[in-house]
Amino acid sequence: MENSVKEQLIQWAEEYNDPKYFQEDPIAFPTKMAAKYHKGECSLADVEITALIAAHLAWGRRAMIVRDCTRAMDEMDWRPYDYVMSGDYRDEHASLHRTVKWSEFASICRNLKSIYSETGSIERMSNGEIRCRIFGRKEDPKAPDKKINMMRRWMVRDDGRVDLGLWKHSDKKDLLIPLDVHVYDEATALGLTSRKQKDIITVREITDAFREIFPDDPCKGDFSLFGYGVTHGK
Repeated sequence: MENSVKEQLIQWAEEYNDPKYFQEDPIAFPTKMAAKYHKGECSLADVEITALIAAHLAWGRRAMIVRDCTRAMDEMDWRPYDYVMSGDYRDEHASLHRTVKWSEFASICRNLKSIYSETGSIERMSNGEIRCRIFGRKEDPKAPDKKINMMRRWMVRDDGRVDLGLWKHSDKKDLLIPLDVHVYDEATALGLTSRKQKDIITVREITDAFREIFPDDPCKGDFSLFGYGVTHGK
């Protein structure tokens, strides 16, 4: 990687790792819950559930994501752990967000109730376990797991700026870039990958490229890609 590209990626990461760019973003929801957690007003599980739901709905236009995350949180009365453990969920075929139905939301809540009956935190669950046991998807070792990797970034990175840093038993060195279409296009334009498949191998290739720049914190590169998107349009 050319030094000029590295320097630009570092500059973008520093500039865009800033809460002011993420006020109308799905991370705003677990951020609000984390503020309550720090005041002792909710549990870690409340933040985890909020992050899971926000990440699950994080596709499409930001305004629509924020609107529908708000609908989900309002349904839970902003007490997600109590809602999950109550066993009484909104379960209907109507849309919550795009193709995500309220019935899918209810299924996720049922799965979480089972898990939180056994443990106080999902931190130690693998991506595959979260994918299958919580989101109810089929096992897929090649899946990029964008939503899960994004949720992990929120919960693990601990620089005190945008991400929450509440998962203390995880190392940010092990995080993987959350790969969606925009991130893929930006990474391709920057020469971080030349692969056509948007799979876990591509995720690891892009993450490894950022590991050259941010060896202890490769997902800091996610803000570089955000910066590229802002400066070059999408």
